[in-house]
Amino acid sequence: MEESDTIITLIGTRLAKIGNEFIFKSAAKECQPCKLNKTCLGLNPGSRYKIVNIRNPSKLECFVHDSGVFAVEVIEAPIRMAIESRKAIKGSKIVFEPPCNNQDCENYPMCRPSGMQTGEKFVITDIEGDIFESCRKGYSMKIVEVKR
Repeated sequence: MEESDTIITLIGTRLAKIGNEFIFKSAAKECQPCKLNKTCLGLNPGSRYKIVNIRNPSKLECFVHDSGVFAVEVIEAPIRMAIESRKAIKGSKIVFEPPCNNQDCENYPMCRPSGMQTGEKFVITDIEGDIFESCRKGYSMKIVEVKR
């Protein structure tokens, strides 16, 4: 992990523990009047983050978290997803294009992971292996880890 990979954000004091992971959903309406909301809301909705450091254990007031918030450093956790085998090359840069929209398919959650948007660019960091169930469209698919 490089220092440039970390993002500073604010999180509730009860949740602010190194190693904790969370999925950023979106801003609460209570966040709008807060002067610190840009610090909290600089994350990608739907993405999973891992707390790697507590910046300053000084508690700040928050309209959402009743016990206040701490400044923490987070990294975006790698995203596991399925892509066509021919594109599964470690270190390659790829544009996210879901293979289909079949929500009834067992592979759908792997082919359309939370936090990924069509057209987004990412780098393949690891190749885990074949998907668990055969692709209904007949594609040869691999499970990979990616990062933005």
